[in-house]
Amino acid sequence: MIRRPDPSLLDLHDALLFDLDGTLMHGSQPIPHAAAAVETARAAGRTVVFATNNASRTPQQAAEHLAVVGIAAQPEEFVTSPQVASRLLADRLETGAKVLVVGGPSLAAQMREVGLTPVDTDSADVAAVVQGWSPDLDWSRLAEGAYAIGHGAYWMATNVDATLPTERGLAPGNGSLVAALRHATGVEPAVAGKPEPGMFEVAAREHRARRPLIIGDRLDTDIEGAVRAGMDSLLVLTGVDGAESALRAQPIRRPTFILPDLAQIAAPFPLPVVDGDYARCGAVSATWSDGDITVHGDREDPQVLRAVLALLNECCPDSAWTGQLHGRPATAPATAER
Repeated sequence: MIRRPDPSLLDLHDALLFDLDGTLMHGSQPIPHAAAAVETARAAGRTVVFATNNASRTPQQAAEHLAVVGIAAQPEEFVTSPQVASRLLADRLETGAKVLVVGGPSLAAQMREVGLTPVDTDSADVAAVVQGWSPDLDWSRLAEGAYAIGHGAYWMATNVDATLPTERGLAPGNGSLVAALRHATGVEPAVAGKPEPGMFEVAAREHRARRPLIIGDRLDTDIEGAVRAGMDSLLVLTGVDGAESALRAQPIRRPTFILPDLAQIAAPFPLPVVDGDYARCGAVSATWSDGDITVHGDREDPQVLRAVLALLNECCPDSAWTGQLHGRPATAPATAER
């Protein structure tokens, strides 16, 4: 009997929803294999969508930035947290209502696009505050936001990412600046972007995707958003979070799959098979015993990680895993499927 080849991730999904920062690029620096993976997905006929919490660029500007790192993109392929925030605010407020923008020009432009009036100073008739990351955001604009929130204006954050991956390392993200206003006002904002599921739900609906795969580098935004949306997720180890954090995460932040990078997006991708306290994935396996997991294969092998994730979903579905991982460490960097 001839064994059928294992499907690839592209065979398993009809659309790929890519995060940007930490997944496809670090600032202006490309992440190896990312551009090729996007083109491979397109060549295979898969829908490509770019889903980003970054509020500093319009879709057109985001497409131009991706071109710098070698990825061709069209504005209509983007779904951004400012887009989601503007739609939510437009549904809540009257046409022409004043919205204080604690962010950059692109966020203000998004407010105008949905019929709202962006302003940069507080007044009695400011109906809402929208906050998004901008490299030029300063104390005075944060103070205006605090004044407006203090007199009862509705507050929406485009996202609450604590950090932003750059070519120099992790920099403060919008969530860090949101924390300053939260601390100053005692108010909790509504959140438009990831980890709220709306961004992924909107993207899947608008692109008619039935089996989307969410690809990102952060457990607290990309992966949690995917879990909350009921979609498969792939954590790539090119940005914020690592494999150990993923295995120890609460179930709502537990990815479906983990890969070192996007090099093997079209390669055969064996899926794990679970039988009680035993999981097999290709030629490797993992066994559950009294809360500990013993792996038979290199611990950083992507197939081993898939077997471990499958065991966690079977044996530890409602809480974070606190046991020990036993087995031999990796003998070489796991950059490809075995």
